Amino acid sequence: MRVLFLAPQPFYQERGTPIAVRLALEALTRKLCTQTADEPVVDLLTYPEGDDIEIPGVRIIRIPTPTPLKGIRPGISIKKLVCDLIFTAITFKLLRHNRHSQYTIVHAVEESVFIAWIAKQLFGIPYIYDMDSSLALQLTEKWWLLRPALPFFRFVEGIAVRGSIAVAPVCDALEAIATDHGSPHTVMLRDMSLLPSGDSSAMTRAEAFGAIGDDTRPVVLYVGNLESYQGIDLLIESFALVRDHPSRPSLAIVGGTPDTIARYRTKVAMLSLSESVTFLGPKPVADLKSYLTQADILVSPRIRGNNTPMKIYSYIHSGKALLATDLPTHRQVLDSEIAILAPAEPHGFAEGMRTLLDTPEFRDALGQRARARAEKLYTREAFEVQLHALYDTVEQRTLGSVVQAPLAVGDDV
Repeated sequence: MRVLFLAPQPFYQERGTPIAVRLALEALTRKLCTQTADEPVVDLLTYPEGDDIEIPGVRIIRIPTPTPLKGIRPGISIKKLVCDLIFTAITFKLLRHNRHSQYTIVHAVEESVFIAWIAKQLFGIPYIYDMDSSLALQLTEKWWLLRPALPFFRFVEGIAVRGSIAVAPVCDALEAIATDHGSPHTVMLRDMSLLPSGDSSAMTRAEAFGAIGDDTRPVVLYVGNLESYQGIDLLIESFALVRDHPSRPSLAIVGGTPDTIARYRTKVAMLSLSESVTFLGPKPVADLKSYLTQADILVSPRIRGNNTPMKIYSYIHSGKALLATDLPTHRQVLDSEIAILAPAEPHGFAEGMRTLLDTPEFRDALGQRARARAEKLYTREAFEVQLHALYDTVEQRTLGSVVQAPLAVGDDV
């Protein structure tokens, strides 16, 4: 089996979708490279930005883009749409070049599914829709002028879903959308925890958080980009309401670009929070466990979107108490057994934070229950079982091969 993997994002960068793409490629090539001696088995088409990494069995092909189109940030943007036009042209150039020894399947991430749909009409190549978000909702949430066109965008999204050989949503909300659109076959491909096994932390609390890493003060930690949909304004405004708590809490924020960090530093200064809030900037995924395990409370204040943030799976695997907004983006993974779900407004979110600050024993119990669930459902093993099940289905439908059904996580062998 030869796979054309379409990933219209910078690769490799340590942020949501590129991380998910890398995990999928590693799991996929471990499966496919046992079936064939040919190298590579996967061609990855992606943007020019990102670190050059080597994945056995994968050839990375980057589209050419002029300098003004570089610096692609998460989410939909005009710059990204222009890059996607170039991406489309290069995709069809690849398909024409390989017309005498064509790809078996196209694995299309996010908006590249529309390219894959056209390729299917022209070349007859089936495709998998790797559904990381609802494109119809992304467009209308980003640009409110497009909201009247939501029914049309949903119609087009439905065509892409029904034209696939299989859909791989990353969460329950997207699975429901795929089902409503008439998905021919759906295999959940949940994100996974990025934390390594074991209990050790490579950093002390002071090394992780600097001046605010005082052992006597609880640390509230956010990890992720600082785009508006993540609710950083909500987080800062909520923290301002608990700054006078007797425990003297501090807030650490990991992630962001120089521009977004500067913007939120200004907001923090306006609220007179500069002594209690620190911006640590982007950190390597390899250090994620150290930051999570040295914190006391982890927060996800996201206010928009229907896909679950990838960080949630690492949050719950860390064994630390979690506070998140009570929205579908979180409810499809979190519940009151493993997290506090609070209203997506400053006073309600602050009240959830205050509850965790007041009750260290409850924090510990919440975190331990969350970790037990993550060990069962959100590990690399569980992810690979899901991806292999997806490709077993594709093999059956495209090659007519008979394969044994994969074991589920926890099945006896």
